[in-house]
Amino acid sequence: MGAITEQETAATTAPIQLTEGAVIELKKVRASQSEIPADYALRVGVKGGGCSGFSYVLGFDAVTEADNVFESNGVRIAMNKAHAIYLLGMEIDFVHGLENRGFTFNNPNATSSCGCGTSFSA
Repeated sequence: MGAITEQETAATTAPIQLTEGAVIELKKVRASQSEIPADYALRVGVKGGGCSGFSYVLGFDAVTEADNVFESNGVRIAMNKAHAIYLLGMEIDFVHGLENRGFTFNNPNATSSCGCGTSFSA
């Protein structure tokens, strides 16, 4: 057997996982917003700000040369290469609770997070 190339490994090992609940909700969002171009991927990233220093970015966007692109549960994901240090191993879920409804981020790289669940420090 030949050696596995870095490209093949990147295509099979997604650094971010989407749960089935997140995938169902993302497909609903995409179907309800016809203005999202078919070639857009789900952008997962971080930006400065929020209660704890960083906030998560989640939305459909065009893929750029600065992105790594991979797939999780049938959803194409784009992540800026520089954000990998903050997001590797993260799981995104969608919850339907009495007190909370929305996307949740289970990030093993976060040293702390705030009560809103969308802000963290690393």
